[in-house]
Amino acid sequence: MQRKIRLTIGILIMTGLIAGCWKVSKNLQKELKEEMETIGEAEKSDRIVVLDAGHGGTDSGKVGINGVKEKDINLTITNSVKKILEKENIQVIMTRETDEQLAQSKVEDLKYRVKIMNEVSPVLAVSIHQNSYHEENVFGAQVFYYQTSTEGEKAAGIIQDALQKVNPDNTKKIKANNTYYILKKTEVPTVIVECGFLSNYKEAQKLVTEDYQKSVAEAVAEGILSYIKERILQKQDSF
Repeated sequence: MQRKIRLTIGILIMTGLIAGCWKVSKNLQKELKEEMETIGEAEKSDRIVVLDAGHGGTDSGKVGINGVKEKDINLTITNSVKKILEKENIQVIMTRETDEQLAQSKVEDLKYRVKIMNEVSPVLAVSIHQNSYHEENVFGAQVFYYQTSTEGEKAAGIIQDALQKVNPDNTKKIKANNTYYILKKTEVPTVIVECGFLSNYKEAQKLVTEDYQKSVAEAVAEGILSYIKERILQKQDSF
């Protein structure tokens, strides 16, 4: 009789242990699934980039010493960057794809661009511009980032290094900024790429040629892809 009781108790204990293990296993599976889904979403967002061709429409931006309008160069280079990134399976969201202003006023136009960047929540937002200065001898591409953004600074450095290959004589370095509206108001890593100085005749002339625009676009795209790769590897190491 006592043997039967002990046997029954043993069976009940084993059943409880099995049930407990099954429950723990189910919980672990659920947690693992949720974690993998989170990782999957992170990897997906790591392959989304917002490209912003500065100015447009009635807002021509800077006008070069050779009469070229900044808005046109911005759009051409941005479209080229888009094509390169898409070939690498990067999803690209453009703030504008034609010669248009995105709102009636300049302030509202900038707000709309920022809204797109924040809503899409990309791994990186890149705004393409051309520079100008009162001294004609100043030249060279330069990348700006928001002063407190670690990721923005990292992305700016990588893109600046890539642009350096286009013009080895360029002595410009990345620069922190706390006044540019797009850098201040975006909630994602954002950089502004000033591709060159339209106030410098030699550089302005290069910036209107197809070959030089292509070289700049390739450098910007190379920098973006290098930054994305670094971000993904960093996340994999932490996992």
